[in-house]
Amino acid sequence: MKKSRKIILAVIVLAIILMSFVGGQVYAKYMSKVEGSGTAEVANWNFKVNEKDEQLQAISLNSTINNKTVSNNKIAPGTQGSFQIKLDATGAEVGIDYIVRFENESNKPTNLKFKYENKDYNSLQELQNDLTGTINANDDEKTKVITIDWKWPYETGTTADQILSNDKIDTQDAKNIRNYTFSIVVTGTQVNPNQN
Repeated sequence: MKKSRKIILAVIVLAIILMSFVGGQVYAKYMSKVEGSGTAEVANWNFKVNEKDEQLQAISLNSTINNKTVSNNKIAPGTQGSFQIKLDATGAEVGIDYIVRFENESNKPTNLKFKYENKDYNSLQELQNDLTGTINANDDEKTKVITIDWKWPYETGTTADQILSNDKIDTQDAKNIRNYTFSIVVTGTQVNPNQN
């Protein structure tokens, strides 16, 4: 029995020595705790139309006329002109998708036409489909000027019958229309950073 007691005692002593060695290794490892704080600057937003913050502006074509053959800057067959929409994202630190829409159109002469980037349009609704785009965050130039030409042709049509028919339409429009106006609505939206 003495021998088994010696063996048990030896095992206990050996276990204590092993525990102190292993335990010492566990608690002796190096530990560091580094703390910091997170910060993020919010990108600036700036979007103006025709140098103003409001987005709805009325356009009267008689104020844009290039022809002085009609009194008091009124539009009539044979007159033409242009107007501009200036988009300005200067100061914005994000890309901007823009959409130009026309609303509240009233009293458009039937034969009045529009032109943008060498493409002809019969209506503002047709034209607005091509007035979308993007001003990128890293673009050197953050302004875009959209120039839209308009023209009310003196004669419309290719045959004598078409010209006569359109002359009657123009005459009727001139009798019934006093002022042709519409509103421009420009919407600027931040470009989705997740788009490819």
